[in-house]
Amino acid sequence: MKFLLSLSKRIDGISEWIGRWVAWLVLLAVLTSAGNAAMRKAFNMSSNSFLEIQWYLFAAVFLLASGYTLMRQEHVKIDVVSGRFSKRTQIWIDIIGICVFLLPFSFVIIKLAMPLVINAYITQEVSSNAGGLIRWPVFALLPTGMFLLSMQGVSELIKRAAFLQGLIPDPSKKQGAKTPEEELAEFLLQKEVAAREAAQMGAHQ
Repeated sequence: MKFLLSLSKRIDGISEWIGRWVAWLVLLAVLTSAGNAAMRKAFNMSSNSFLEIQWYLFAAVFLLASGYTLMRQEHVKIDVVSGRFSKRTQIWIDIIGICVFLLPFSFVIIKLAMPLVINAYITQEVSSNAGGLIRWPVFALLPTGMFLLSMQGVSELIKRAAFLQGLIPDPSKKQGAKTPEEELAEFLLQKEVAAREAAQMGAHQ
């Protein structure tokens, strides 16, 4: 397990590094969008390449940061139901989800996407729009993003197995402030507790 935890730490480091660098693409996308709008309004000049590069950048942020987002426990997760279970049960739910859904899904997407990427690279496929960009780089983002996500999934699997053995703290605990999902789950639980207390008081009276 020590070797696996070391591997998990290395994967987390890679995801952290990629996530921090990919964040700069958001700024680049904003500057590209603003520059394109300014050129169109001021000089009546524009190009489909400026529009497509924004789509490419968005795809890069969304896909390449997927592993980083999973590491930070920021993917959308409905905790209203699972929040009622014990922490060990929640961890087992995560393990089953990673093994049954996340890893197989990532593998299937990579397998289906790679022929498209290879074909686009060989044929040097270009967007059908006038002035459009070459397509294989954006196609390659899909299998790359799924690989990074599955790699982080392996890391999360290791950490959850280690937690069940009592070797590390809770790996599913989010960092920072509560998310809207957590606030909603807490509100519903508080509402249920208040309703039970009111029912008990009414029964005693």
